[in-house]
Amino acid sequence: MANKNGFTPEEWTKVLEGIIAAGIAVSAVDPSGWWGTLKEAAAGTPALAAAKRDPNYNELIKAAVASFERSNDGSILAMRERFAQAEPTECVQRSLASLREVSAIVDAKAPDEAAAFKTWLREISQKVAEAAVEGSFLGFGGVRVSDAETATLRDISDALGMAS
Repeated sequence: MANKNGFTPEEWTKVLEGIIAAGIAVSAVDPSGWWGTLKEAAAGTPALAAAKRDPNYNELIKAAVASFERSNDGSILAMRERFAQAEPTECVQRSLASLREVSAIVDAKAPDEAAAFKTWLREISQKVAEAAVEGSFLGFGGVRVSDAETATLRDISDALGMAS
């Protein structure tokens, strides 16, 4: 049973950052305008709520959600600042690097729960990708998930060490 106590503070911060990075990578690759970006930013919230309520989620996910919700140590704010001045392509690359780190950390520290945790992060990415229609004009046309987002979802799976 993995929880925060099985990780160093730095490792645990990386695990929490992975939750944000899962969404940023997809959102940054194909910016969707103000409204679309807002939808994408909010898309990960139901995944956190579901993990909190559902007894089938593993302890690592539940511990990460609990820590994420009450994170007051500044790590999440620091990550936000790191991304604030970055260009979209930099955000994608930084997010993928973060997810590679998270993958290695959970593989080493929580091998029994790592696959489920990484699948959950990938699901967050998918929800963000599906949150806004890409390439529409005044709400007409467009696609639910753009080619760029599809490619980034594959990159996320690769960064997490999962089959695409």
